[in-house]
Amino acid sequence: MRFFSKFMFAGCLSLVTLASHAEPVKNLYQVRQPVSGQSPEIRDQATQAALDTLVLRLTGDPKSVQNPGLAAIRKDPQQIISQYGFDAGPPEVLKVDFDPATTDQALRRAGLSLWGANRPSILGWWLNDSTEGSSLVGDGQASAAPLRRAAQHRGLPLRLPLADLSEQLVATAPNLEGSDAAPLRGASERYNADALLAVHAHEEGGQWQAKWHLWLGDQKEAGSVQGADQAAVTDAVMLAVAERLAPRFVVKAGASSEQLLEVQGMNLERYAALGRLLDPFGGRLFSIDGDRVVYRINGSAEQLRSQLSLAKLQEVPAGEAPAPVTPVAPVADGSAPVAAPAPAPVPQLRFRW
Repeated sequence: MRFFSKFMFAGCLSLVTLASHAEPVKNLYQVRQPVSGQSPEIRDQATQAALDTLVLRLTGDPKSVQNPGLAAIRKDPQQIISQYGFDAGPPEVLKVDFDPATTDQALRRAGLSLWGANRPSILGWWLNDSTEGSSLVGDGQASAAPLRRAAQHRGLPLRLPLADLSEQLVATAPNLEGSDAAPLRGASERYNADALLAVHAHEEGGQWQAKWHLWLGDQKEAGSVQGADQAAVTDAVMLAVAERLAPRFVVKAGASSEQLLEVQGMNLERYAALGRLLDPFGGRLFSIDGDRVVYRINGSAEQLRSQLSLAKLQEVPAGEAPAPVTPVAPVADGSAPVAAPAPAPVPQLRFRW
Protein backbone atom coordinates (compact mmCIF):
# COMPACT_ATOMS: atom_id res chain seq x y z
CA MET A 1 0.00 0.00 0.00
CA ARG A 2 2.87 2.33 0.79
CA PHE A 3 4.23 1.78 -2.74
CA PHE A 4 0.97 2.59 -4.48
CA SER A 5 0.15 5.57 -2.28
CA LYS A 6 3.58 7.08 -2.94
CA PHE A 7 3.25 6.46 -6.66
CA MET A 8 -0.27 7.89 -6.74
CA PHE A 9 0.92 11.02 -4.97
CA ALA A 10 3.87 11.39 -7.35
CA GLY A 11 1.63 10.76 -10.33
CA CYS A 12 -0.82 13.46 -9.27
CA LEU A 13 2.00 15.97 -8.91
CA SER A 14 3.64 15.10 -12.19
CA LEU A 15 2.57 17.08 -15.23
CA VAL A 16 5.38 15.80 -17.40
CA THR A 17 4.46 13.62 -20.36
CA LEU A 18 6.58 10.49 -20.65
CA ALA A 19 9.02 10.26 -23.52
CA SER A 20 7.46 6.94 -24.54
CA HIS A 21 6.15 7.06 -28.09
CA ALA A 22 5.52 3.37 -28.62
CA GLU A 23 1.88 2.65 -29.27
CA PRO A 24 -0.33 -0.37 -28.62
CA VAL A 25 -1.60 -1.47 -32.04
CA LYS A 26 -5.37 -1.15 -32.08
CA ASN A 27 -7.36 -4.19 -33.21
CA LEU A 28 -4.19 -6.27 -33.42
CA TYR A 29 -6.23 -9.49 -33.45
CA GLN A 30 -8.78 -8.27 -36.00
CA VAL A 31 -8.03 -8.99 -39.66
CA ARG A 32 -9.89 -7.32 -42.51
CA GLN A 33 -9.29 -9.67 -45.43
CA PRO A 34 -10.27 -8.39 -48.92
CA VAL A 35 -12.84 -10.57 -50.70
CA SER A 36 -14.82 -10.55 -53.95
CA GLY A 37 -18.08 -12.10 -52.74
CA GLN A 38 -19.79 -13.71 -49.77
CA SER A 39 -20.21 -17.34 -50.81
CA PRO A 40 -19.19 -20.08 -48.33
CA GLU A 41 -16.20 -20.99 -50.52
CA ILE A 42 -14.96 -17.41 -50.62
CA ARG A 43 -15.51 -17.09 -46.88
CA ASP A 44 -13.48 -20.23 -46.14
CA GLN A 45 -10.63 -19.12 -48.39
CA ALA A 46 -10.63 -15.64 -46.85
CA THR A 47 -10.63 -17.10 -43.33
CA GLN A 48 -7.52 -19.12 -44.13
CA ALA A 49 -5.90 -16.01 -45.61
CA ALA A 50 -6.87 -14.00 -42.52
CA LEU A 51 -5.22 -16.62 -40.30
CA ASP A 52 -2.02 -16.39 -42.35
CA THR A 53 -2.16 -12.59 -42.10
CA LEU A 54 -2.54 -12.72 -38.32
CA VAL A 55 0.25 -15.27 -37.82
CA LEU A 56 2.61 -13.14 -39.89
CA ARG A 57 1.47 -10.02 -38.05
CA LEU A 58 2.21 -11.58 -34.65
CA THR A 59 5.52 -13.22 -35.57
CA GLY A 60 7.02 -11.15 -38.39
CA ASP A 61 8.37 -14.41 -39.83
CA PRO A 62 7.06 -15.45 -43.28
CA LYS A 63 8.02 -19.08 -42.55
CA SER A 64 5.75 -19.20 -39.51
CA VAL A 65 2.54 -19.61 -41.54
CA GLN A 66 3.75 -23.06 -42.65
CA ASN A 67 4.69 -24.21 -39.14
CA PRO A 68 3.57 -27.84 -38.69
CA GLY A 69 2.44 -27.03 -35.17
CA LEU A 70 -0.39 -24.95 -36.63
CA ALA A 71 -1.89 -27.80 -38.64
CA ALA A 72 -4.86 -28.26 -36.30
CA ILE A 73 -5.60 -24.52 -36.28
CA ARG A 74 -5.35 -24.31 -40.06
CA LYS A 75 -7.76 -27.24 -40.35
CA ASP A 76 -10.27 -25.55 -38.04
CA PRO A 77 -9.58 -21.81 -37.54
CA GLN A 78 -12.95 -21.44 -35.79
CA GLN A 79 -11.42 -22.64 -32.53
CA ILE A 80 -9.51 -19.36 -32.16
CA ILE A 81 -12.10 -17.05 -33.81
CA SER A 82 -14.52 -15.08 -31.64
CA GLN A 83 -16.60 -13.58 -34.47
CA TYR A 84 -16.57 -12.65 -38.13
CA GLY A 85 -18.70 -10.82 -40.67
CA PHE A 86 -18.64 -9.09 -44.05
CA ASP A 87 -18.08 -5.37 -44.55
CA ALA A 88 -19.33 -3.94 -47.85
CA GLY A 89 -16.48 -1.41 -47.94
CA PRO A 90 -15.12 -0.35 -50.33
CA PRO A 91 -13.07 -2.44 -50.42
CA GLU A 92 -15.27 -5.42 -49.53
CA VAL A 93 -13.68 -7.40 -46.70
CA LEU A 94 -14.26 -10.34 -44.40
CA LYS A 95 -13.71 -9.01 -40.88
CA VAL A 96 -12.37 -11.75 -38.60
CA ASP A 97 -11.87 -11.22 -34.85
CA PHE A 98 -9.46 -13.74 -33.35
CA ASP A 99 -9.45 -14.39 -29.60
CA PRO A 100 -6.13 -13.04 -28.24
CA ALA A 101 -5.65 -15.57 -25.42
CA THR A 102 -6.37 -18.75 -27.38
CA THR A 103 -4.47 -17.43 -30.41
CA ASP A 104 -1.33 -16.71 -28.39
CA GLN A 105 -1.56 -20.10 -26.69
CA ALA A 106 -1.84 -21.87 -30.05
CA LEU A 107 1.14 -20.02 -31.50
CA ARG A 108 3.29 -20.59 -28.43
CA ARG A 109 2.43 -24.30 -28.43
CA ALA A 110 3.72 -24.36 -31.99
CA GLY A 111 7.00 -22.89 -30.71
CA LEU A 112 6.55 -19.55 -32.46
CA SER A 113 8.03 -16.27 -31.26
CA LEU A 114 5.51 -13.47 -30.67
CA TRP A 115 5.66 -9.71 -31.05
CA GLY A 116 3.56 -7.87 -28.46
CA ALA A 117 0.99 -5.18 -29.20
CA ASN A 118 3.24 -2.35 -27.95
CA ARG A 119 5.21 -1.45 -31.08
CA PRO A 120 7.38 1.46 -32.25
CA SER A 121 5.42 4.34 -33.73
CA ILE A 122 6.43 5.08 -37.32
CA LEU A 123 6.31 8.46 -39.05
CA GLY A 124 5.81 7.82 -42.76
CA TRP A 125 7.15 10.24 -45.35
CA TRP A 126 5.53 8.89 -48.53
CA LEU A 127 5.90 10.49 -51.95
CA ASN A 128 3.83 9.22 -54.89
CA ASP A 129 4.84 9.94 -58.49
CA SER A 130 2.25 9.11 -61.14
CA THR A 131 1.08 10.37 -64.52
CA GLU A 132 -1.01 12.89 -62.61
CA GLY A 133 2.02 14.41 -60.89
CA SER A 134 3.95 14.14 -57.63
CA SER A 135 2.33 14.35 -54.19
CA LEU A 136 3.40 13.91 -50.58
CA VAL A 137 0.81 11.91 -48.62
CA GLY A 138 -0.42 13.91 -45.65
CA ASP A 139 -2.58 13.19 -42.64
CA GLY A 140 -6.24 13.78 -43.48
CA GLN A 141 -5.82 13.41 -47.24
CA ALA A 142 -7.77 10.79 -49.17
CA SER A 143 -4.45 9.29 -50.29
CA ALA A 144 -3.67 8.49 -46.65
CA ALA A 145 -6.42 5.84 -46.38
CA PRO A 146 -4.56 3.10 -48.33
CA LEU A 147 -1.45 3.67 -46.20
CA ARG A 148 -3.40 3.38 -42.96
CA ARG A 149 -5.17 0.23 -44.17
CA ALA A 150 -1.87 -1.38 -45.14
CA ALA A 151 -0.22 -0.42 -41.85
CA GLN A 152 -3.14 -1.86 -39.86
CA HIS A 153 -3.10 -5.00 -42.02
CA ARG A 154 0.56 -5.55 -41.11
CA GLY A 155 0.28 -4.51 -37.46
CA LEU A 156 2.19 -1.22 -37.58
CA PRO A 157 1.27 2.03 -35.74
CA LEU A 158 1.69 4.55 -38.56
CA ARG A 159 1.66 8.34 -38.28
CA LEU A 160 1.65 10.72 -41.22
CA PRO A 161 2.91 14.32 -41.47
CA LEU A 162 0.69 17.25 -42.28
CA ALA A 163 2.39 17.59 -45.69
CA ASP A 164 2.29 21.39 -45.55
CA LEU A 165 4.42 23.51 -47.87
CA SER A 166 7.50 23.48 -45.65
CA GLU A 167 7.38 19.67 -45.41
CA GLN A 168 6.87 19.28 -49.16
CA LEU A 169 10.10 21.22 -49.68
CA VAL A 170 11.93 18.74 -47.44
CA ALA A 171 10.32 15.46 -48.51
CA THR A 172 11.74 15.45 -52.03
CA ALA A 173 12.61 12.34 -54.03
CA PRO A 174 16.40 12.75 -53.47
CA ASN A 175 15.91 13.11 -49.70
CA LEU A 176 13.52 10.16 -49.48
CA GLU A 177 15.79 7.91 -51.52
CA GLY A 178 18.96 9.01 -49.76
CA SER A 179 20.69 6.95 -47.07
CA ASP A 180 20.98 9.90 -44.67
CA ALA A 181 17.99 10.71 -42.45
CA ALA A 182 19.33 14.15 -41.50
CA PRO A 183 17.15 16.12 -43.98
CA LEU A 184 14.00 14.56 -42.50
CA ARG A 185 14.86 14.57 -38.80
CA GLY A 186 14.27 18.27 -38.23
CA ALA A 187 10.84 18.16 -39.85
CA SER A 188 10.01 14.98 -37.92
CA GLU A 189 10.71 16.24 -34.38
CA ARG A 190 7.24 17.64 -33.75
CA TYR A 191 5.61 14.25 -34.41
CA ASN A 192 7.48 12.41 -31.62
CA ALA A 193 7.69 9.09 -33.44
CA ASP A 194 10.09 6.26 -32.66
CA ALA A 195 11.01 5.48 -36.26
CA LEU A 196 11.18 7.29 -39.60
CA LEU A 197 9.99 5.64 -42.81
CA ALA A 198 10.86 7.31 -46.12
CA VAL A 199 9.20 5.97 -49.27
CA HIS A 200 9.36 7.10 -52.88
CA ALA A 201 6.77 5.26 -54.99
CA HIS A 202 6.35 5.73 -58.72
CA GLU A 203 4.43 4.24 -61.62
CA GLU A 204 6.42 2.75 -64.48
CA GLY A 205 5.15 0.62 -67.37
CA GLY A 206 1.80 -0.04 -65.70
CA GLN A 207 3.49 -1.29 -62.51
CA TRP A 208 4.20 0.47 -59.23
CA GLN A 209 7.64 0.43 -57.63
CA ALA A 210 8.85 1.85 -54.34
CA LYS A 211 12.16 2.40 -52.60
CA TRP A 212 12.03 2.65 -48.82
CA HIS A 213 14.34 3.49 -45.92
CA LEU A 214 13.62 2.94 -42.23
CA TRP A 215 15.51 4.45 -39.31
CA LEU A 216 14.98 3.31 -35.71
CA GLY A 217 17.52 4.81 -33.35
CA ASP A 218 20.96 4.24 -34.87
CA GLN A 219 19.79 1.26 -36.93
CA LYS A 220 18.79 1.51 -40.56
CA GLU A 221 16.93 -0.78 -42.97
CA ALA A 222 16.25 -0.31 -46.67
CA GLY A 223 14.73 -2.11 -49.62
CA SER A 224 12.61 -1.91 -52.75
CA VAL A 225 9.29 -3.51 -53.73
CA GLN A 226 6.91 -3.58 -56.65
CA GLY A 227 3.22 -4.24 -57.15
CA ALA A 228 0.44 -4.22 -59.70
CA ASP A 229 -1.10 -1.05 -58.26
CA GLN A 230 -0.71 1.46 -55.43
CA ALA A 231 -2.53 -0.75 -52.91
CA ALA A 232 -0.25 -3.70 -53.66
CA VAL A 233 2.97 -1.72 -53.42
CA THR A 234 1.80 -0.02 -50.21
CA ASP A 235 1.09 -3.39 -48.59
CA ALA A 236 4.45 -4.72 -49.80
CA VAL A 237 6.29 -1.84 -48.12
CA MET A 238 4.46 -2.31 -44.81
CA LEU A 239 5.07 -6.05 -44.90
CA ALA A 240 8.78 -5.55 -45.51
CA VAL A 241 9.03 -3.03 -42.66
CA ALA A 242 7.20 -5.34 -40.25
CA GLU A 243 9.48 -8.26 -41.13
CA ARG A 244 12.58 -6.12 -40.49
CA LEU A 245 11.33 -4.75 -37.16
CA ALA A 246 9.88 -7.92 -35.64
CA PRO A 247 13.18 -9.77 -34.93
CA ARG A 248 14.23 -6.95 -32.58
CA PHE A 249 11.14 -7.31 -30.39
CA VAL A 250 9.75 -10.85 -30.62
CA VAL A 251 10.02 -12.92 -27.45
CA LYS A 252 11.16 -16.42 -28.37
CA ALA A 253 9.18 -19.19 -26.74
CA GLY A 254 11.32 -21.19 -24.30
CA ALA A 255 14.58 -19.68 -25.58
CA SER A 256 15.19 -17.16 -22.80
CA SER A 257 15.95 -17.69 -19.15
CA GLU A 258 14.44 -15.75 -16.28
CA GLN A 259 16.38 -12.73 -15.08
CA LEU A 260 15.90 -9.67 -12.88
CA LEU A 261 15.43 -6.16 -14.23
CA GLU A 262 15.80 -3.06 -12.04
CA VAL A 263 14.32 0.29 -13.13
CA GLN A 264 15.08 3.52 -11.26
CA GLY A 265 13.15 6.79 -11.14
CA MET A 266 9.65 5.32 -10.94
CA ASN A 267 6.32 7.03 -10.34
CA LEU A 268 2.72 5.98 -10.95
CA GLU A 269 2.60 7.07 -14.58
CA ARG A 270 5.89 5.35 -15.36
CA TYR A 271 4.78 2.23 -13.51
CA ALA A 272 1.82 1.87 -15.88
CA ALA A 273 3.97 2.51 -18.96
CA LEU A 274 6.60 0.03 -17.81
CA GLY A 275 3.98 -2.64 -17.22
CA ARG A 276 2.83 -2.33 -20.84
CA LEU A 277 6.39 -2.53 -22.13
CA LEU A 278 7.19 -5.64 -20.10
CA ASP A 279 3.97 -7.48 -20.88
CA PRO A 280 5.49 -9.50 -23.78
CA PHE A 281 8.23 -10.67 -21.39
CA GLY A 282 5.81 -11.90 -18.75
CA GLY A 283 7.07 -9.20 -16.38
CA ARG A 284 6.25 -9.85 -12.70
CA LEU A 285 6.92 -7.36 -9.93
CA PHE A 286 9.60 -8.74 -7.58
CA SER A 287 10.47 -5.92 -5.17
CA ILE A 288 10.06 -2.20 -4.52
CA ASP A 289 12.46 0.19 -2.77
CA GLY A 290 11.50 3.87 -2.97
CA ASP A 291 11.52 4.85 -6.64
CA ARG A 292 13.31 1.63 -7.67
CA VAL A 293 11.46 -1.50 -8.75
CA VAL A 294 12.70 -4.95 -9.70
CA TYR A 295 10.86 -7.24 -12.13
CA ARG A 296 11.27 -10.88 -13.00
CA ILE A 297 11.25 -11.20 -16.79
CA ASN A 298 11.80 -13.79 -19.50
CA GLY A 299 13.73 -12.49 -22.48
CA SER A 300 17.19 -11.84 -23.79
CA ALA A 301 19.12 -8.72 -22.85
CA GLU A 302 19.09 -7.46 -26.44
CA GLN A 303 15.33 -7.90 -26.78
CA LEU A 304 14.80 -6.03 -23.54
CA ARG A 305 17.13 -3.21 -24.57
CA SER A 306 15.19 -2.78 -27.82
CA GLN A 307 11.86 -2.74 -25.97
CA LEU A 308 12.91 -0.28 -23.27
CA SER A 309 14.49 2.03 -25.84
CA LEU A 310 10.94 2.78 -27.00
CA ALA A 311 10.38 4.53 -23.66
CA LYS A 312 13.77 6.25 -23.88
CA LEU A 313 15.06 4.47 -20.77
CA GLN A 314 18.84 4.56 -20.27
CA GLU A 315 20.86 1.56 -19.18
CA VAL A 316 22.85 2.06 -16.00
CA PRO A 317 26.54 1.28 -16.64
CA ALA A 318 27.92 -1.63 -14.66
CA GLY A 319 30.33 0.65 -12.81
CA GLU A 320 27.43 2.70 -11.41
CA ALA A 321 25.50 -0.28 -10.09
CA PRO A 322 25.59 -0.48 -6.28
CA ALA A 323 27.37 -3.54 -4.91
CA PRO A 324 25.13 -6.05 -3.17
CA VAL A 325 25.29 -5.91 0.60
CA THR A 326 25.37 -9.13 2.60
CA PRO A 327 23.67 -8.59 5.97
CA VAL A 328 25.71 -9.58 9.05
CA ALA A 329 23.83 -10.69 12.15
CA PRO A 330 25.44 -9.56 15.48
CA VAL A 331 26.56 -12.32 17.84
CA ALA A 332 26.48 -11.80 21.60
CA ASP A 333 29.40 -13.10 23.71
CA GLY A 334 28.98 -16.80 24.52
CA SER A 335 25.92 -17.22 22.34
CA ALA A 336 25.64 -19.42 19.29
CA PRO A 337 26.16 -17.69 15.96
CA VAL A 338 22.99 -16.80 14.10
CA ALA A 339 22.85 -17.46 10.39
CA ALA A 340 22.69 -14.21 8.45
CA PRO A 341 19.86 -13.85 5.95
CA ALA A 342 20.78 -14.56 2.36
CA PRO A 343 21.71 -11.51 0.30
CA ALA A 344 19.06 -10.17 -2.04
CA PRO A 345 19.35 -11.33 -5.67
CA VAL A 346 21.28 -8.92 -7.84
CA PRO A 347 19.47 -7.69 -10.98
CA GLN A 348 21.30 -8.58 -14.18
CA LEU A 349 20.00 -5.47 -15.97
CA ARG A 350 19.54 -1.94 -14.64
CA PHE A 351 17.80 0.99 -16.35
CA ARG A 352 16.65 4.46 -15.35
CA TRP A 353 14.21 7.03 -16.66
